Amino acid sequence: ARSRTVGELLAPTSPFDKKCGRENWTVAFAPDGSYFAWSQGHRIVKLVPWSQCLSNFLLHGTKNVANSTSTRLPRQNSDSGQKNNPCEHIIDCGDIVWSLAFGSSVPEKQSRCVNIEWHRFKFGQDQLLLATGLNNGRIKIWDVYTGKLLLNLMDHTEVVRDLTFAPDGSLILVSASRDKTLRVWDLKDDGNMMKVLRGHQNWVYGCAFSPDSSILCSVGASKAVFLWDMDKYSMIRKLEGHHNDVVACEFSPDGALLATASYDTRVYVWDPHTGVILMEFGHLFPPPTPIFAGGANDRWVRSVSFSHDGLHIASLADDKMVRFWRIDEEYPVQVAPLNNGLCCTFSTDGSVLAAGQDGSVYFWATPRQVSSLQHLCRMAIRRVMPTSQVKNLPIPSKVMEFLCYQI
Repeated sequence: ARSRTVGELLAPTSPFDKKCGRENWTVAFAPDGSYFAWSQGHRIVKLVPWSQCLSNFLLHGTKNVANSTSTRLPRQNSDSGQKNNPCEHIIDCGDIVWSLAFGSSVPEKQSRCVNIEWHRFKFGQDQLLLATGLNNGRIKIWDVYTGKLLLNLMDHTEVVRDLTFAPDGSLILVSASRDKTLRVWDLKDDGNMMKVLRGHQNWVYGCAFSPDSSILCSVGASKAVFLWDMDKYSMIRKLEGHHNDVVACEFSPDGALLATASYDTRVYVWDPHTGVILMEFGHLFPPPTPIFAGGANDRWVRSVSFSHDGLHIASLADDKMVRFWRIDEEYPVQVAPLNNGLCCTFSTDGSVLAAGQDGSVYFWATPRQVSSLQHLCRMAIRRVMPTSQVKNLPIPSKVMEFLCYQI
């Protein structure tokens, strides 16, 4: 089935754009669904209120050319006022933008630093931040509601390829870089760098937190998939199975599954607790042998994203196709055309998939399905129980297999 187009955001073109491509490596939705952000290529990031963006698609058709001037903020004294009247922002990051991530604050989650009274920032309930990873190794942190720069984090020596915030509201940020390291930052401690995670022998392409913030997955060149314990900052295990560079990863909403995308033309779905590959989604048939595991260059998988229903995965490959997969079916349930796609992510409610390409963004309606009661129960159980605990339950083997996503 062909997926229905919802809309597109087209970046304004400049004369020099025809000489060098504007690569949109990153798109992101705010955790509460209030904002959408994307890199327009080069230095510019656009922040738009997502509900207004959807309304514009409905009113004016699918095309919506991004304004070249920022909307002026109304004068307001409180953060709550700015939150209730979201505005567009155009952010000039000063260097090529490779990665974006939204982070929201929960006041109960204290900084791991003891000298809390010395902190410059008091992150309240309504705080929403945007982290941007740059070509020069810097990470800039912005206030989403005002568009102001808050922090400038400098420690990486190479491109910051990916960023991810802990979902628990602690404002712990992890960055993945071409300098072969991951770095852990505490934004509630004025952006203090807490830890360097070493283990990758080559570039690190991506990183993702588990929903409970306890595990971090990182992927990179040389077929590596690493899982890290984020309480001890130690490696849990290395997942082996891909035959080429692994470029993207994401956990399922219940944390029971991990999807990874690779240049070996495959998306694997793992049980992160056991290291077992549960599913394989191939983008080249027949799949390439390990000796030629890169496959044809036009089948490299660039990005993967897990839907919030826990049933669907989207993948984006160099063969000019976006694919929507069900975790229990071998073939895509929907497809859509996209040239030069580099990144994709589901909206917060899971109804829309956004994909970045050449400085612009395209949106598609996602496969809609009412989740079965069994699946909802499985997700509820797996949110709080790892595979080892599930296998100790006194339940029939078929139920256990279902809970472990083996059927």
